[in-house]
Amino acid sequence: MTIHQRTAAIAFAALLGLTLAACGSSDPTQGDKAPSDSITVGSAAFPENEIIAEIYAQALEAKGVKVDKKLNIGAREAYIPALQNGEIDLLPEYSGNLLQYVDKKATATSAEDVAAALGDALPDKLAVLDVSKAEDKDSLNVTPELAQSKGLKTIGDLKKIDGLKVGANPEFKTRPFGLPGMERIYGITGAKFTAISDGGGPATLKALLKGKVDVADIYSTTPSILANKLVTLEDPENMFAAQNVVPLINADKASDTVTKVLNDISAQLTTQDLLELNTKNQGSDKAAPADLAKQWLTDKGLL
Repeated sequence: MTIHQRTAAIAFAALLGLTLAACGSSDPTQGDKAPSDSITVGSAAFPENEIIAEIYAQALEAKGVKVDKKLNIGAREAYIPALQNGEIDLLPEYSGNLLQYVDKKATATSAEDVAAALGDALPDKLAVLDVSKAEDKDSLNVTPELAQSKGLKTIGDLKKIDGLKVGANPEFKTRPFGLPGMERIYGITGAKFTAISDGGGPATLKALLKGKVDVADIYSTTPSILANKLVTLEDPENMFAAQNVVPLINADKASDTVTKVLNDISAQLTTQDLLELNTKNQGSDKAAPADLAKQWLTDKGLL
Protein backbone atom coordinates (compact mmCIF):
# COMPACT_ATOMS: atom_id res chain seq x y z
CA MET A 1 0.00 0.00 0.00
CA THR A 2 1.38 3.41 -0.92
CA ILE A 3 1.47 6.30 1.53
CA HIS A 4 -1.31 8.06 -0.39
CA GLN A 5 -3.46 4.94 -0.19
CA ARG A 6 -2.80 4.34 3.46
CA THR A 7 -3.44 8.02 4.24
CA ALA A 8 -6.82 7.77 2.55
CA ALA A 9 -7.57 4.57 4.42
CA ILE A 10 -6.75 5.91 7.85
CA ALA A 11 -8.58 9.17 7.21
CA PHE A 12 -11.67 7.18 6.19
CA ALA A 13 -11.34 5.13 9.36
CA ALA A 14 -11.17 8.30 11.43
CA LEU A 15 -14.30 9.65 9.78
CA LEU A 16 -16.10 6.45 10.68
CA GLY A 17 -15.22 7.10 14.29
CA LEU A 18 -12.67 4.34 14.69
CA THR A 19 -10.75 6.45 17.12
CA LEU A 20 -8.75 3.67 18.68
CA ALA A 21 -8.54 0.31 16.94
CA ALA A 22 -6.23 -1.11 19.51
CA CYS A 23 -3.88 -4.05 19.46
CA GLY A 24 -0.75 -5.16 21.26
CA SER A 25 -0.28 -6.00 24.90
CA SER A 26 -3.46 -4.37 26.14
CA ASP A 27 -7.15 -4.60 25.29
CA PRO A 28 -8.33 -1.09 26.12
CA THR A 29 -11.82 0.31 26.09
CA GLN A 30 -12.21 3.23 23.74
CA GLY A 31 -11.63 6.49 25.57
CA ASP A 32 -9.89 4.96 28.61
CA LYS A 33 -7.09 7.00 30.12
CA ALA A 34 -3.57 5.63 29.96
CA PRO A 35 -2.57 4.00 33.29
CA SER A 36 -0.86 6.51 35.54
CA ASP A 37 1.97 4.14 36.47
CA SER A 38 2.92 3.24 32.89
CA ILE A 39 3.52 4.78 29.49
CA THR A 40 1.07 3.94 26.72
CA VAL A 41 2.60 3.76 23.26
CA GLY A 42 0.40 4.36 20.21
CA SER A 43 0.93 4.35 16.46
CA ALA A 44 -0.68 5.52 13.26
CA ALA A 45 -2.41 2.88 11.15
CA PHE A 46 0.34 1.80 8.78
CA PRO A 47 3.11 -0.80 9.22
CA GLU A 48 6.18 1.46 9.28
CA ASN A 49 4.78 3.54 12.13
CA GLU A 50 3.77 0.40 14.03
CA ILE A 51 7.31 -0.99 13.68
CA ILE A 52 8.80 2.19 15.16
CA ALA A 53 6.22 2.18 17.97
CA GLU A 54 7.23 -1.40 18.77
CA ILE A 55 10.87 -0.29 18.86
CA TYR A 56 9.94 2.41 21.38
CA ALA A 57 7.83 0.04 23.49
CA GLN A 58 10.32 -2.82 23.64
CA ALA A 59 13.27 -0.54 24.40
CA LEU A 60 11.36 1.09 27.26
CA GLU A 61 10.32 -2.30 28.65
CA ALA A 62 13.95 -3.43 28.55
CA LYS A 63 14.83 -0.53 30.86
CA GLY A 64 12.12 -1.42 33.37
CA VAL A 65 9.41 0.96 32.18
CA LYS A 66 5.89 -0.47 32.35
CA VAL A 67 4.41 -0.22 28.86
CA ASP A 68 0.92 -0.56 27.43
CA LYS A 69 0.23 -0.42 23.69
CA LYS A 70 -2.64 0.99 21.65
CA LEU A 71 -1.47 0.60 18.07
CA ASN A 72 -3.04 1.24 14.66
CA ILE A 73 -5.03 4.22 15.90
CA GLY A 74 -5.66 6.10 12.67
CA ALA A 75 -4.83 9.55 11.34
CA ARG A 76 -3.63 12.64 13.22
CA GLU A 77 -7.24 13.70 13.65
CA ALA A 78 -7.58 10.64 15.91
CA TYR A 79 -4.24 10.26 17.65
CA ILE A 80 -3.38 13.88 18.48
CA PRO A 81 -6.59 14.22 20.57
CA ALA A 82 -5.79 10.83 22.11
CA LEU A 83 -2.43 12.21 23.23
CA GLN A 84 -4.00 15.36 24.58
CA ASN A 85 -6.70 13.61 26.59
CA GLY A 86 -4.38 10.97 28.03
CA GLU A 87 -5.53 7.88 26.12
CA ILE A 88 -1.96 7.45 24.88
CA ASP A 89 1.33 9.01 25.95
CA LEU A 90 3.78 8.45 23.12
CA LEU A 91 3.98 7.67 19.42
CA PRO A 92 6.37 8.10 16.45
CA GLU A 93 5.72 11.17 14.32
CA TYR A 94 7.15 12.80 11.20
CA SER A 95 8.46 16.27 11.86
CA GLY A 96 7.35 18.23 8.79
CA ASN A 97 3.83 16.83 8.62
CA LEU A 98 3.39 17.27 12.36
CA LEU A 99 4.48 20.92 12.09
CA GLN A 100 2.03 21.54 9.25
CA TYR A 101 -0.74 19.94 11.31
CA VAL A 102 -0.20 22.17 14.36
CA ASP A 103 0.77 25.32 12.42
CA LYS A 104 -0.83 25.66 9.01
CA LYS A 105 1.27 28.76 8.27
CA ALA A 106 4.64 27.10 8.96
CA THR A 107 7.26 27.59 6.25
CA ALA A 108 10.26 25.75 7.71
CA THR A 109 11.71 23.02 5.48
CA SER A 110 15.16 22.05 6.78
CA ALA A 111 15.43 19.43 9.49
CA GLU A 112 16.86 21.94 11.95
CA ASP A 113 14.28 24.63 11.25
CA VAL A 114 11.36 22.22 11.40
CA ALA A 115 12.56 20.80 14.72
CA ALA A 116 13.00 24.29 16.17
CA ALA A 117 9.57 25.42 14.98
CA LEU A 118 7.89 22.36 16.48
CA GLY A 119 9.03 23.31 19.95
CA ASP A 120 7.01 26.53 19.80
CA ALA A 121 4.03 25.22 17.82
CA LEU A 122 3.03 22.11 19.77
CA PRO A 123 -0.08 22.20 21.96
CA ASP A 124 0.32 22.38 25.73
CA LYS A 125 1.51 19.18 27.43
CA LEU A 126 2.97 17.73 24.22
CA ALA A 127 6.67 17.63 23.45
CA VAL A 128 9.07 16.15 20.92
CA LEU A 129 12.38 14.57 21.86
CA ASP A 130 15.47 14.23 19.65
CA VAL A 131 14.75 13.83 15.95
CA SER A 132 16.30 10.90 14.12
CA LYS A 133 18.05 10.91 10.76
CA ALA A 134 15.33 8.58 9.45
CA GLU A 135 12.90 10.23 7.05
CA ASP A 136 9.81 9.06 5.18
CA LYS A 137 9.04 11.73 2.61
CA ASP A 138 8.78 12.53 -1.09
CA SER A 139 12.03 11.85 -2.91
CA LEU A 140 13.15 12.01 -6.53
CA ASN A 141 14.66 8.78 -7.82
CA VAL A 142 16.47 7.68 -10.98
CA THR A 143 17.76 4.34 -12.20
CA PRO A 144 21.37 3.51 -11.31
CA GLU A 145 22.20 3.39 -15.02
CA LEU A 146 20.98 6.94 -15.62
CA ALA A 147 22.66 8.21 -12.47
CA GLN A 148 25.99 6.80 -13.62
CA SER A 149 25.76 7.88 -17.24
CA LYS A 150 24.71 11.46 -16.44
CA GLY A 151 26.55 11.91 -13.13
CA LEU A 152 23.36 12.49 -11.16
CA LYS A 153 23.71 12.96 -7.40
CA THR A 154 21.41 15.87 -6.55
CA ILE A 155 18.08 17.20 -7.81
CA GLY A 156 19.96 20.10 -9.38
CA ASP A 157 21.91 17.66 -11.55
CA LEU A 158 18.69 16.91 -13.46
CA LYS A 159 19.46 20.06 -15.48
CA LYS A 160 21.93 17.84 -17.35
CA ILE A 161 19.04 15.95 -19.00
CA ASP A 162 17.50 17.57 -22.09
CA GLY A 163 13.74 17.11 -22.30
CA LEU A 164 13.58 15.81 -18.73
CA LYS A 165 10.59 13.53 -18.12
CA VAL A 166 9.14 13.54 -14.59
CA GLY A 167 6.64 11.00 -13.24
CA ALA A 168 4.62 11.65 -10.08
CA ASN A 169 1.14 12.02 -8.63
CA PRO A 170 -0.99 14.63 -10.46
CA GLU A 171 -0.63 17.23 -7.70
CA PHE A 172 3.15 17.26 -8.15
CA LYS A 173 2.61 19.40 -11.25
CA THR A 174 1.36 22.40 -9.28
CA ARG A 175 2.43 22.01 -5.64
CA PRO A 176 5.29 24.17 -4.34
CA PHE A 177 7.52 21.13 -3.75
CA GLY A 178 6.80 19.73 -7.24
CA LEU A 179 7.59 21.12 -10.68
CA PRO A 180 7.33 24.74 -9.43
CA GLY A 181 9.89 23.95 -6.75
CA MET A 182 12.22 22.25 -9.22
CA GLU A 183 12.17 25.43 -11.31
CA ARG A 184 12.25 27.98 -8.48
CA ILE A 185 14.82 26.25 -6.28
CA TYR A 186 16.97 24.27 -8.72
CA GLY A 187 16.46 26.12 -12.00
CA ILE A 188 15.06 23.09 -13.84
CA THR A 189 12.83 24.32 -16.66
CA GLY A 190 10.92 22.71 -19.50
CA ALA A 191 10.36 19.36 -17.80
CA LYS A 192 7.72 17.10 -19.34
CA PHE A 193 5.29 15.79 -16.73
CA THR A 194 3.53 12.42 -16.61
CA ALA A 195 0.80 12.08 -14.00
CA ILE A 196 0.76 8.62 -12.34
CA SER A 197 -1.83 8.26 -9.61
CA ASP A 198 -0.37 5.54 -7.40
CA GLY A 199 1.75 7.45 -4.91
CA GLY A 200 5.08 6.17 -6.17
CA GLY A 201 3.79 2.60 -6.38
CA PRO A 202 4.09 -0.12 -9.04
CA ALA A 203 2.92 1.98 -11.98
CA THR A 204 5.39 4.74 -11.14
CA LEU A 205 8.20 2.23 -10.73
CA LYS A 206 7.36 0.55 -14.06
CA ALA A 207 7.40 3.89 -15.88
CA LEU A 208 10.83 4.65 -14.42
CA LEU A 209 12.36 1.25 -15.16
CA LYS A 210 10.95 1.22 -18.70
CA GLY A 211 12.36 4.69 -19.43
CA LYS A 212 9.00 6.33 -19.91
CA VAL A 213 10.12 8.87 -17.28
CA ASP A 214 13.64 9.85 -16.28
CA VAL A 215 12.89 10.63 -12.65
CA ALA A 216 10.06 9.61 -10.33
CA ASP A 217 8.67 10.84 -7.04
CA ILE A 218 8.71 7.84 -4.67
CA TYR A 219 8.43 7.97 -0.89
CA SER A 220 11.88 7.57 0.61
CA THR A 221 11.22 4.37 2.59
CA THR A 222 9.42 2.47 -0.19
CA PRO A 223 10.91 -1.04 -0.55
CA SER A 224 11.10 -0.75 -4.35
CA ILE A 225 13.95 1.76 -3.97
CA LEU A 226 16.11 -0.83 -2.30
CA ALA A 227 14.92 -3.75 -4.43
CA ASN A 228 15.76 -1.96 -7.69
CA LYS A 229 18.87 -0.14 -6.44
CA LEU A 230 17.35 3.20 -7.36
CA VAL A 231 19.37 6.32 -6.70
CA THR A 232 17.58 8.82 -4.48
CA LEU A 233 18.75 12.27 -5.47
CA GLU A 234 20.00 14.51 -2.69
CA ASP A 235 17.94 17.62 -1.91
CA PRO A 236 20.48 20.08 -0.45
CA GLU A 237 18.09 23.04 -0.74
CA ASN A 238 15.28 21.25 1.13
CA MET A 239 12.70 21.48 -1.62
CA PHE A 240 10.90 18.69 0.21
CA ALA A 241 10.24 19.62 3.84
CA ALA A 242 12.05 17.44 6.37
CA GLN A 243 10.04 14.48 7.65
CA ASN A 244 12.33 13.12 10.34
CA VAL A 245 10.97 10.44 12.63
CA VAL A 246 10.61 11.93 16.12
CA PRO A 247 9.03 10.75 19.39
CA LEU A 248 5.93 12.81 20.22
CA ILE A 249 5.20 12.47 23.92
CA ASN A 250 3.04 13.69 26.78
CA ALA A 251 5.56 15.95 28.52
CA ASP A 252 4.56 14.61 31.95
CA LYS A 253 5.76 11.13 30.91
CA ALA A 254 9.16 12.27 29.63
CA SER A 255 11.17 11.11 32.62
CA ASP A 256 14.97 10.97 32.46
CA THR A 257 14.85 7.23 31.74
CA VAL A 258 12.18 7.51 29.04
CA THR A 259 13.93 10.46 27.42
CA LYS A 260 17.30 8.71 27.31
CA VAL A 261 15.84 5.49 25.86
CA LEU A 262 14.00 7.33 23.10
CA ASN A 263 16.90 9.66 22.31
CA ASP A 264 19.24 6.65 22.05
CA ILE A 265 16.87 5.16 19.48
CA SER A 266 16.71 8.39 17.50
CA ALA A 267 20.50 8.58 17.49
CA GLN A 268 20.67 5.29 15.57
CA LEU A 269 17.51 5.15 13.43
CA THR A 270 18.16 5.93 9.75
CA THR A 271 16.21 6.06 6.50
CA GLN A 272 18.14 2.98 5.37
CA ASP A 273 16.88 1.17 8.47
CA LEU A 274 13.29 2.04 7.56
CA LEU A 275 13.83 0.85 4.01
CA GLU A 276 15.12 -2.49 5.24
CA LEU A 277 12.43 -2.89 7.91
CA ASN A 278 9.65 -2.08 5.43
CA THR A 279 11.13 -4.49 2.91
CA LYS A 280 11.14 -7.32 5.46
CA ASN A 281 7.61 -6.45 6.60
CA GLN A 282 6.20 -6.32 3.07
CA GLY A 283 8.24 -9.13 1.52
CA SER A 284 7.28 -12.75 0.99
CA ASP A 285 8.00 -13.69 4.60
CA LYS A 286 6.06 -10.67 5.96
CA ALA A 287 7.90 -10.42 9.28
CA ALA A 288 5.74 -9.00 12.08
CA PRO A 289 6.42 -5.47 13.40
CA ALA A 290 7.17 -6.77 16.90
CA ASP A 291 9.74 -9.26 15.58
CA LEU A 292 11.37 -6.66 13.36
CA ALA A 293 11.58 -4.22 16.25
CA LYS A 294 13.24 -6.77 18.52
CA GLN A 295 15.82 -7.67 15.88
CA TRP A 296 16.61 -4.01 15.14
CA LEU A 297 17.08 -3.22 18.83
CA THR A 298 19.28 -6.29 19.27
CA ASP A 299 21.42 -5.38 16.24
CA LYS A 300 21.86 -1.83 17.58
CA GLY A 301 22.78 -3.00 21.09
CA LEU A 302 19.72 -1.39 22.64
CA LEU A 303 18.27 -4.52 24.25
